[in-house]
Amino acid sequence: MVKKILVPTDGTGYGETAIDYGVYMAKKFGASLEGIHVIDVRMIQGPVVTDITGSIGVPPCQEFYPLIEKGLEERAEAVLAAFRRRCEERGVTPSARKAYGVIDETIIEAGREADWIILARRGEHFHLAKGAILGSTAEAVVRKAGKPVMVTPRDFVEIESMALAYDGSPPAKNALRLAAFLSEKAAWPLTTLIVTADQKHAALLTKQIEEYLDPFHVDSEVVVMAGKEEREIVRFLKEGAVELLVMGAYGNNRLRELLLGSTTSYVIRNSPRPVFLTR
Repeated sequence: MVKKILVPTDGTGYGETAIDYGVYMAKKFGASLEGIHVIDVRMIQGPVVTDITGSIGVPPCQEFYPLIEKGLEERAEAVLAAFRRRCEERGVTPSARKAYGVIDETIIEAGREADWIILARRGEHFHLAKGAILGSTAEAVVRKAGKPVMVTPRDFVEIESMALAYDGSPPAKNALRLAAFLSEKAAWPLTTLIVTADQKHAALLTKQIEEYLDPFHVDSEVVVMAGKEEREIVRFLKEGAVELLVMGAYGNNRLRELLLGSTTSYVIRNSPRPVFLTR
């Protein structure tokens, strides 16, 4: 059962799409919706202000901080007002609040009171992430929130069917549980993707999936593909057969991810559809 969905909002185009998915999921699953706009304390003091004032030839001094804070407060109110309007126009009356803090840490803390978090793949400070695959905020929230996180792409598409990426790992088994709930509750047909050239392994994974889904009222099928996992998953999504992907988020080997890259990050970066992630 889903009681509350949290949507961080920053007023960007990607953020508006996250709101649309938040409204859609709240209505579909009968949940309340809360928006949060985080005023990043690093924009008020510290290196960011020093860089900004230095670039315009003005020494960073305490007199500038109240002006910066006032501007950020006014923007926060405007962003939250736009959030409320967008939700209400789509038939949902949300709650909304602003908070001060480090963005990812504040979202994670606020998310403790929610069942799901839905956030944009790119936020207003994406350009500051120096080419990060997801943007530092999205990646940190996915890694540390401890609950399902939906990362949304640029455009909203109504969900009519869904896919699950499954490899038998603990995060994938958590994703299977989430996918079964979503598919049954929303009556979305479920396609499970297994990427392996090992037919025995594919048969074992298929059996796990079928046994788990047996008690559920789910229209499901399993598709086995050979190739590089992340590329095959993205290729399937780009074919347009489904409008949502559920998958386990990240592995336990951070060194391997640093050296070879992360399947999770690649899929999110390239997916034209929202990706619902579990740890």
